[in-house]
Amino acid sequence: MSPRHLSLLLCTAFALTAARAHAQAPSVLGYWRTPSGAVTLVAPCGPKLCVEIAALAAGHHPRADVHNPDPKLRSRPLCGLRIGEGFVEADPRHARGGHLYDPKSGRTYSGRMTAEGHRLRLRGYVGLPLFGRTETWVRASRPPPCPAAGRASR
Repeated sequence: MSPRHLSLLLCTAFALTAARAHAQAPSVLGYWRTPSGAVTLVAPCGPKLCVEIAALAAGHHPRADVHNPDPKLRSRPLCGLRIGEGFVEADPRHARGGHLYDPKSGRTYSGRMTAEGHRLRLRGYVGLPLFGRTETWVRASRPPPCPAAGRASR
């Protein structure tokens, strides 16, 4: 093998290794599967981050926001619903200062999130983080889009 070919091979191997390391770097951004089986998307919305339901879990459960404290919003679809907003990305692994809406209870909490490998630790709390609970989501692949009739309006 000529020195030129060896050099090209080494550069290619280095580039692939760097790309793979970057792709595996923990980040709060992306698709996440919740313990109930729904898939959420954490993505930029303006200068901050938002969380939206990208796909509902299979099975028998409400498809609308039936527990919302505002009766006018109880018929909006859960699929596509923004359930988190206002998060500030401190670094790729941490986001803080946002609010999380729990469609199972109809309550809104302050929140923060931490990516640890293929897991996202999402802490919802009232007042201080001490007074809350942490839920762990697992990295997921992009689900099929919500049906047009099942998308929520923001």
